[in-house]
Amino acid sequence: MIDLNKVRENVVAYKEICKNKNKNVDVDKVLELDDKRKELQQKIDSLKYQQKEFAAKKDYDSAKNLKLEIQEIESEYSSVYGEYMELLKTLPNFIHEDTPIWNSEEENVVIKTVWDITKFDFEPKDHEEIGKIHDIIDKETASKVSGARFTYLKGELVLMQMAIIQYVFATLWDKKIIQKIIKEKWLNISDLPFRPILPPAILSMEVMDRMWRLHPMDDRYCLHEDKQVFNGSAEHTMWPMFMDHMFEEKDLPVRYIGYSPSFRREAGTYWKDTKWILRMHQFDKLEMEVFSTSDTSMDEQELIVWLQEYMMQELKLPYQLVLKCTADMGSIDYRAIDVETWMPWQWKYRETHTSDNMTDYQARRLNTKVKRENWAKEFVHMNDATAFALGRVMIAIIENYQTEDSRIKIPEVLRKYMGGREYIK
Repeated sequence: MIDLNKVRENVVAYKEICKNKNKNVDVDKVLELDDKRKELQQKIDSLKYQQKEFAAKKDYDSAKNLKLEIQEIESEYSSVYGEYMELLKTLPNFIHEDTPIWNSEEENVVIKTVWDITKFDFEPKDHEEIGKIHDIIDKETASKVSGARFTYLKGELVLMQMAIIQYVFATLWDKKIIQKIIKEKWLNISDLPFRPILPPAILSMEVMDRMWRLHPMDDRYCLHEDKQVFNGSAEHTMWPMFMDHMFEEKDLPVRYIGYSPSFRREAGTYWKDTKWILRMHQFDKLEMEVFSTSDTSMDEQELIVWLQEYMMQELKLPYQLVLKCTADMGSIDYRAIDVETWMPWQWKYRETHTSDNMTDYQARRLNTKVKRENWAKEFVHMNDATAFALGRVMIAIIENYQTEDSRIKIPEVLRKYMGGREYIK
């Protein structure tokens, strides 16, 4: 949720941000309702003060008349406040000064490319074909049992997924790795490691809506009778862990690495990526979440991105780092960076990681604050990022590490978690 005081400082500039983010919102209407809300609240407070004075003087008739007037104004206030909050939710976050101003995702800016794309002296296969050869990917059976966009992962591919999870937890829990990156990149932040967490996969609709993630409803799997919804990613049940909470400054940052199955109906994408396991209704993700003070959130995002790169380089997968433009970044994002990994059979880079600095936007909705050492109270800043979307990184491994005889070479860093295996064969 946006800080309207900052919007009022330069309304014209903020309207330009909304335009660049392709958000058709009525900023003037929100400001008008905010003014009306404050005016009605002042009237209510003034009348309640007068009511108390009449009661103290035992002028009960006057006090009763004021009560009726207060009720009428409170009813009007409730109507204005409801409309105000609904419109306020639609206002997007501000953007960082280095965010590219463009009209489509095709205009995202590539910051750097790491390693040459994988080249073969044979005709490479896609991951689904290789998966069938080894009987490690089975969409056909899953479609009979569960419907389209589900799959069974089997055998050594399951072991690979478990290996990636163990590798990520071990890496992000390793204080030496965190310290090394902070020192090398001159980041002015704590060397606290990421604490592993397994969050729930279901949350209440009320909380999901509070985070402005419930809609569009047709992209959610809902339990309407219980007023609950399956998460669309691990962060959906990690963000609200500290709703209505006040941190002490000494307790920040709080860093988590969470793993969870995730569920999306992928409404409106029926024609996209149907051949592969890239876009599924059920998938598994490892997510990094950071709660910090406002003066450290940019360095926290830098740490996250460097950790994403560190793990990609450990896996030796070709990738590019991309600064997302205004048209492609989320409404809540202040600054968004993607890692795109080379997918040989598709002959293109595909997004496998995101890193979103949301500043205090989500914290305002969740009422998550910090009491600074000078006793000032402010909303925390939040960073959310992918450690690995497991299906996508395994696609990249299968396709980049395939051999001419259709074996899959296992990245060296994962072998100790897979009993020393060198190949899936």
